[in-house]
Amino acid sequence: MAVLVGIHPVIEALRANRPLERILVARGLGGGRIQEVIDLARKGGTPVRFEERSTLDRLSSVKSHQGVIALGSAKKYADVEDLASSTNMLIALDGVEDPHNLGAIIRTAHAAGAGGVIIAERRAAGLTDVVAKAAAGALEHLPVARIVNINQTLRYLKDEGFFIYGLDERGETPYNEVRWAERSVIVMGAEGKGIHELVKKNCDALVRIPMAGKIASLNVSVATGVVLFSWAASRV
Repeated sequence: MAVLVGIHPVIEALRANRPLERILVARGLGGGRIQEVIDLARKGGTPVRFEERSTLDRLSSVKSHQGVIALGSAKKYADVEDLASSTNMLIALDGVEDPHNLGAIIRTAHAAGAGGVIIAERRAAGLTDVVAKAAAGALEHLPVARIVNINQTLRYLKDEGFFIYGLDERGETPYNEVRWAERSVIVMGAEGKGIHELVKKNCDALVRIPMAGKIASLNVSVATGVVLFSWAASRV
């Protein structure tokens, strides 16, 4: 992941709309130039996090970072509005944190014919170099949108005519018995946690993968592939 060090380089990157994963500002730092960084980041939708200076020292490998560093993104994020108008199948991730899982999901989504992936801004993996490597080239072809609030986004997609399916081990309908809506969103939960309760309430239906063994669930990237290719088979 590319690291930009110092106030001026970060400001110029923001002005140029360079894809940035997030900006780190040393805790307690203030002033006009710092506020300019924060304002430009918020305008462009780049998350700002306030960290201890020692964290910035470690990430930048130098102490002359002026209390500001930016971590570069592997790709510019798409807009949810553009995805909603250009595809009939989206994958929404409710807090997937492992970059290898995110990369594998992006690769699977592209292979199955989905039109895009939606990820959360906070407490979730972003488009890092690790994700790009795990996606094995698919990131160059599949748009990924990053959103602030998944529940608001799901409600917006409903208004746009999408039917929201949440994958949950206690879902009523087995995935292979689903009659997929013409416009569909599949919501996948975080590793070990699943879908949050409020997110479940914003789903139109909860589906499950029947398990024959003693393990209750699959890895999130594997589960995504199982359900997505079932959807793809129904399109034939």
